Amino acid sequence: MQQLNTLPEPSQNPGGVRNSDPDTSVQAAHSLDVTELERVVYNVIKSFPNGCTSDEVMKVLPHYGVQTISPRYAPLLKKGFIVDTGERRMARSGRNQRVMKVITKDE
Repeated sequence: MQQLNTLPEPSQNPGGVRNSDPDTSVQAAHSLDVTELERVVYNVIKSFPNGCTSDEVMKVLPHYGVQTISPRYAPLLKKGFIVDTGERRMARSGRNQRVMKVITKDE
């Protein structure tokens, strides 16, 4: 598993902005340090040894909106920093949420 401090530099396409997005979305994306947000989310997930749901991450990061935090999961999964454990837990909405976890070298 990669170490999180090896995350690449922010991309030229910050926050996944599309060419068709309005100028306000482009401005908002440029104001975010996506790599730093990934580190923040990674560290929160890492603090849950048995894994956590998005609801649990949001409880730790109430000063961020869900629209800021939830887009960080896919890149962390794709880069191999976290995994979907296959476990599901009940969310506040009454629906199931995936449980995400940082895999340690021992696993």
